[in-house]
Amino acid sequence: MNVHSASPLIDCLQYANWSRDVFSQMRQGGVHAVHATIAYHETFREMVSNIAAWNRHFELHPELIFPGRTGNDIEQAMREKRTAIFFGLQNPSPIEDDIGLIEICHMLGVRFMQLSYNNQSLLATGCYEAEDPGITRFGRQVIAEMNRVGMVVDMSHSAERSTLEAIEISRRPIAITHANPHWWYKALRNKSDTVLKALTQSGGMLGLSLYPHHLKGGSDCTLMDFCAMVAETASRYGVKNIGIGSDLCQDQPDSVVSWMRNGRWSKTTDYGEGSASMAGFPPQPEWFKTNSDLVNLRAGLRDAGFSPEEVGDIMGGNWLRFYHASFGPMK
Repeated sequence: MNVHSASPLIDCLQYANWSRDVFSQMRQGGVHAVHATIAYHETFREMVSNIAAWNRHFELHPELIFPGRTGNDIEQAMREKRTAIFFGLQNPSPIEDDIGLIEICHMLGVRFMQLSYNNQSLLATGCYEAEDPGITRFGRQVIAEMNRVGMVVDMSHSAERSTLEAIEISRRPIAITHANPHWWYKALRNKSDTVLKALTQSGGMLGLSLYPHHLKGGSDCTLMDFCAMVAETASRYGVKNIGIGSDLCQDQPDSVVSWMRNGRWSKTTDYGEGSASMAGFPPQPEWFKTNSDLVNLRAGLRDAGFSPEEVGDIMGGNWLRFYHASFGPMK
């Protein structure tokens, strides 16, 4: 089987423990582009240090990976059998309270930014808050600036009203890079039918998540069950508005999930989607443990009734179109 098919394979969210092994598995799985998280609760300077670490990866492993900036880089990755890495922020912490840092982040390669990560931010409300007052005054300014420079508004961890307002306010389509429909599995992080209709009707993209806390059946979710959900999602919202955002945290120690959930904001342990008895990362399903397993989705989607063209769209063609349209200055 030629894993590097005629259509791209794009995973629009990962936070792996990056290494040559992981990059080699991207090659083995025919992964042409990955949206990689470079910050959760970091300040701007700490984010820059994370970019410096990525620059070292690019220097050491140029035959496997290179920095992605536009959709054209994915097409280059397909030709060269490499993986383009696109940077994203899961929290607006790196822009601090300075709107000018948005353009600086874009210049450094950041192409996605979530407006909140579970908690209330200066911009929007996270999905773990009891009340959701929506997009703040600063948030409206930030959305306009992100639209201007070509940075995608991501509402994966945001609450309902904030997400609907972001869709309405943004002059460019937004993304929910890693979540599943709430009607399939009622996880707090999964998105309502109302949100998914608004997102897709406005031209936005949904990246379907393979993180066990977002899956019906958790770690025991089968490939067949997941792909049946993809088929129903495509039936409801259109096949052109969905892709993959696996939320893969491959090889990460459990201390990292604690950082993701708690940052520096809490003196007590917040277990987020987990619990005291399941405090760490949940085991991945058997059919998706590493980047080399992403190829399994192509066969699963075919078995679920998708045509070859539709499989290509879901596995990356839709994201490629979105990347081409989203990362440059607003016209």
